[in-house]
Amino acid sequence: MIWEVDSSLESLLRAEAVRDPEIEVVFDAPASDWAARLTGPVVDAYLYDIHEDVERRHAGTAPDRDENGRIVGRRPAVRYYRLSYLITAWTTRAADEHRLLGQLLENLIRFDQVPAEHLKGRLAGKSIPLTTAIPQPDRNASDLWTAVGGDMKPSLDLLVLVPITPAVTFVVGPPTEGRRVSTQEKLPRPVVDPRRG
Repeated sequence: MIWEVDSSLESLLRAEAVRDPEIEVVFDAPASDWAARLTGPVVDAYLYDIHEDVERRHAGTAPDRDENGRIVGRRPAVRYYRLSYLITAWTTRAADEHRLLGQLLENLIRFDQVPAEHLKGRLAGKSIPLTTAIPQPDRNASDLWTAVGGDMKPSLDLLVLVPITPAVTFVVGPPTEGRRVSTQEKLPRPVVDPRRG
């Protein structure tokens, strides 16, 4: 599922935000040694956090039906996961990076969800909410940069909310067609003595 989100974001960034074939879109950790190897302008979308949105979780199961509409199992309810990306721009000059980051911001805030034409794989046909540059309460920027081994620089937080249907199905028993159950009490037939005519 994560690669489908990455692929969808790459399509969105290339078509709607970057719009320049010279600028590469990658999903690498922005460590200092990685940055030193760059040879051209790059937009990096680093996935730094994944966690469930527990407020959207529903208890119970939903029926799983076959082609005849018969219930053949139970499927757990859909769960929603927040994927947090750190978006950074990398060029040889800070002014160019700021210009590129501003362009990304202006173009991404137009979308409250990933447009359908950019959704890939199992995400196709789903509604995938997207938020840009909203502060994450549990993120400390300096701690994140220290953890990846990079030098702190301006960035955008991009949050994608992804629905995932658990694959587990609890199979129910076989159908009981053709069986008849009666609740009527049957009395024994009276015994006739053949000696009594």
